[in-house]
Amino acid sequence: MSKKGDFGKFLLGGLIGVGIGALLSPKSGKENRAALVKQLNNLKTKVSEIDTKEVKKNFEDKIYEIQDALEDLDKEKVYDIAQKQAKNVKKKADELYELAKEKGTPYVKDATEKVREKAIEVTKDVLARLEKKDK
Repeated sequence: MSKKGDFGKFLLGGLIGVGIGALLSPKSGKENRAALVKQLNNLKTKVSEIDTKEVKKNFEDKIYEIQDALEDLDKEKVYDIAQKQAKNVKKKADELYELAKEKGTPYVKDATEKVREKAIEVTKDVLARLEKKDK
């Protein structure tokens, strides 16, 4: 739609509202016409005072605010997913360590303990970096 078309619809809506108000008014026809002329002049003044650049800037500002909020939402999602995944990695590493402790040799047990420790370190590092980016 063009800006002129949108403005025309706005103006038409205002005129229809004023017309319906005039028809339902208990005043005489002459009084209603005078009130209608006054309202039309008032509307015309208000329309001429609209600063289209300011309106455009306000719309753009709101759009950017929404986009920023969506980016923050995505960061929160990523952080939540990373937290859940970190817990899952730690759980799997703990399970591996317990299995090695129960079934493996001391060499396997030591290797799995190192894997477990490294997994915990890596997940903590990832979460810390995500928190840092979020701020």
